[in-house]
Amino acid sequence: MKVGETMDLQNALKAIRTDTLKPIYLVVGSETFLQDQVREAFLTRFSVSKDDLNFAAFDLEKDSIDLVIQEAQSLPFFGDQRLIFVDRPFFLTAEKKNNVPEHDLEDFIRYIQSPEPTAVMVLFVLADKMDERKKITKQLKKAAVSIDASPMKENDVRQYLQHTLTNDGIEMTREAFDLFLRLTDLQLSKAMQEIQKLRLYAGNGNKITKEIVQELIPKTLEHNVFELTSDVLQGNVSEALRLYDDLLLQGEETIKINAILISQVRLLLQTSILMKVGYQQANIAQTIGIHPYRVKLAMQQARGLATEALAALYDELIENDYKVKSGQMDKEFLFQLFVLRHGKRKR
Repeated sequence: MKVGETMDLQNALKAIRTDTLKPIYLVVGSETFLQDQVREAFLTRFSVSKDDLNFAAFDLEKDSIDLVIQEAQSLPFFGDQRLIFVDRPFFLTAEKKNNVPEHDLEDFIRYIQSPEPTAVMVLFVLADKMDERKKITKQLKKAAVSIDASPMKENDVRQYLQHTLTNDGIEMTREAFDLFLRLTDLQLSKAMQEIQKLRLYAGNGNKITKEIVQELIPKTLEHNVFELTSDVLQGNVSEALRLYDDLLLQGEETIKINAILISQVRLLLQTSILMKVGYQQANIAQTIGIHPYRVKLAMQQARGLATEALAALYDELIENDYKVKSGQMDKEFLFQLFVLRHGKRKR
């Protein structure tokens, strides 16, 4: 564990448990489950609870950095070191914030250049990138041990969840597992929250099937529109209209459904164009700026579909959106007509 270096999570957790601790740690990444593992490792190492006198936590969208520095410079109570968690240090990213404290970062830079040995400060940046142009970011990266808590790649998430299921004695079909990944958006944090439902169901030796996952794991509007898009593209009129009616009964607005459908078809069109010029999954994800797993699903949907047909479908959805918003046609009637028209073209 060296200052100025970045560690992967597993090595970082091992080092936190066994090595001599450094004065400053920087945990960067949008995967909250991984960030929480780091939190727990530090709390366990210090044997403190969140109301312990040798533990303090600050939220820099509410608290001044001066309070953090004062805490770090205070002597610990009946111990060698105090543990300090610092959340939402927004000034390390390019994100703009309103109604937040004005932080004296020069004071903070002076502190991190000569940190107190009696304090272990852990800064949690819930983002995958920091603003490397800022002086404070450069100084902090030099002074801290960085820990990577960014989202895992698909294979790593699969392996982690399969290992968890095996350890819990949960038997799951391949179809069920794939659906579980899709409904949790391949996000480890989300999957680990939802897996508790599978534990409860499988507690009596029940096998998890695709149907069980459909019952236990809630679908977001985006998931439902993903299925709606598939039905429209395949010409499954009755299934598409049934799903559309279900969404209306759930209180969803046609304009919102249409907007997400436009976004999904645009993704398919972009993917189709990039696939034509030889782009692979990773290249497409980087070019469009979305998670590679979403690209994988889009590539599966786009295969076998003509780019020209997707472009025409996208134009039609945009035109329908304009007609609805300009009051030319009833939104529900126009959406149903769109589904029927496309289903007729597929036959």
